[in-house]
Amino acid sequence: MALIADGNERAFELFFSAHHHQLGSFAYQLTASRTLAEEVVQEVFIEVWLKRRELPQVASIKNYLFILTRNRALNALRKIANDKLKHAVWAQYTPTYEETTAAEDPIEVYNHRLQEAITKLPLQQQKVFRMSKIERLKQEEIARILNLSPETVKKHMKLALRFLRSYLSTNIDKPILLLLLGNWFR
Repeated sequence: MALIADGNERAFELFFSAHHHQLGSFAYQLTASRTLAEEVVQEVFIEVWLKRRELPQVASIKNYLFILTRNRALNALRKIANDKLKHAVWAQYTPTYEETTAAEDPIEVYNHRLQEAITKLPLQQQKVFRMSKIERLKQEEIARILNLSPETVKKHMKLALRFLRSYLSTNIDKPILLLLLGNWFR
């Protein structure tokens, strides 16, 4: 472990060879998918390499590896289940080809409504929202640029999100809204 912690790639290769089959079998038992099990094990060893400096403090490397594998496998299964649920909801509310020729594209409706809602925000909330969600700036950066305190930026963002959530929920079908919003309103 000390050699790996120091960045010795050969020691890591030996470590990988010694443990990857057992972890792969364990991941396969959890996921029932060879491909997913391989991805999980790969992610586990990437994480081990990235956190290699912490390895000498690990009391039981075997327990550490199995816990990492279990957590990665469960996260992967959760993601798959969540994706299937989103797909099922989307399919339920997505119109057929015949319906779409007469109806508007839900993404276009959403984008139009979102832009409409943003323009209804007070100017400072508009700025904060756009800088945060469109320009992807952090609260501290927004505070510095707008010469505000981080708490004020946080309050503006909270108020903007509350208004946008309310406005969009009354102007767009709820299931489609949930799928389209992604992480903006979580």
